[in-house]
Amino acid sequence: MRFMMLMIPGGYATAAPDVRPEAEAVATMMKYNEELKRAGVLLALDGLHPPSSGARVSFKGGKPTVTDGPFAEVKEVLGGYWMIDVRSPEEAVEWARRCPAGENDVIEVRRVFEMNDFPEDVQKVVDGFDELKD
Repeated sequence: MRFMMLMIPGGYATAAPDVRPEAEAVATMMKYNEELKRAGVLLALDGLHPPSSGARVSFKGGKPTVTDGPFAEVKEVLGGYWMIDVRSPEEAVEWARRCPAGENDVIEVRRVFEMNDFPEDVQKVVDGFDELKD
């Protein structure tokens, strides 16, 4: 089962565009990432720049509207993610518990949809798009 562990760093919603993690924090996180890799569960990972350097595209009324960051109403934002492949939801949560996150950080664990999670009619819709399947 694939899961995404979504890092929601405390205070990141208002971080300046040039904010970068300190070397010590990166070193600690890299040890955790190595542990995921050695266990054979890590599929992908990336960190994200602060929302102040991003944009949001909303579709009210069916028309795309672009809002440049930072985003006034947002309280929590993604700072990065891990994609892992484990045997159970409990194992995914256990990996999240091991993360050397900060006191105000949150990790949201979400299962990734697999094609066999969908009914047959939905699976038929994606037939022929093999290059987009995992």
